[in-house]
Amino acid sequence: MVDQPASPIVVENPWERLNAFTDARIGLGRAGVSLPTSKLLAFQLAHAQAQDAVHTPLDVDALASELTEALEVSEAPIRLHSQAQDRAMYLQRPDYGRRLNEETREQLQQAAASQQRYDLAVVIVDGLSARAVQQNSVPFLSTLYQMFKSDAADWQLAPLTIVEQGRVAIGDEIGALLNADAVLVMIGERPGLSSPDSLGLYMTWAPAPGLRDDRRNCISNVRPAGLAVEEAARRFFLLLKEARQLKVSGVKLKDRSEDDVLEGDAAPGSIRNFLVAD
Repeated sequence: MVDQPASPIVVENPWERLNAFTDARIGLGRAGVSLPTSKLLAFQLAHAQAQDAVHTPLDVDALASELTEALEVSEAPIRLHSQAQDRAMYLQRPDYGRRLNEETREQLQQAAASQQRYDLAVVIVDGLSARAVQQNSVPFLSTLYQMFKSDAADWQLAPLTIVEQGRVAIGDEIGALLNADAVLVMIGERPGLSSPDSLGLYMTWAPAPGLRDDRRNCISNVRPAGLAVEEAARRFFLLLKEARQLKVSGVKLKDRSEDDVLEGDAAPGSIRNFLVAD
């Protein structure tokens, strides 16, 4: 009798080829009734990376130096801190992360003593992933600042600020203190098991302390494996220009940067983007 070859210990899943198109955990195969060891180890690594993203502090000095050089600004970003004294307090008391502490609030008030009005205040916040901020802030802002320089309109940008232990809403207070018409909060998003480096963008028109989340527009998942910084900057710039025209943001301002709509004054059959000016 001819011996039959032993069946493989790891049963491969034909869906595994789809892994080339997504970071989602699909087609992992199986070893008996369990996951293959390599897939289990990869899951544990991703879990550890997500934990590290939450607890690793932002290197503010390095980020400030990189921003100053890349953006060719004359002054270094203003360093601020929320009312959360440390990471443990930040995680346990989200409300503390939404407001500036007294010391840095006074510092910002002095920086805005001239009462100059700005079109936009950019606020960089560590959030729940300092890694996302460290890796993606400079490429995104470099692209965005080039758009401001190339635009026909005149844009007055407030001094950059970097906030430690902050949450999204802290941008409302900062934007108001800087006399900015709009605020952009760039923040490290809550890390997933396949995205520990995801940057979120939140824009608010007429920022003021106490605003609800429905006043903000969000662009999420900005990272090399997600939404590219060039596309994120394009979408944000179109939103900002529309907010400037309509004086609104949030649910009253729809992101139509991906829509192709027919314009009444366009040639028959022509299609153009609703937010792109001639």
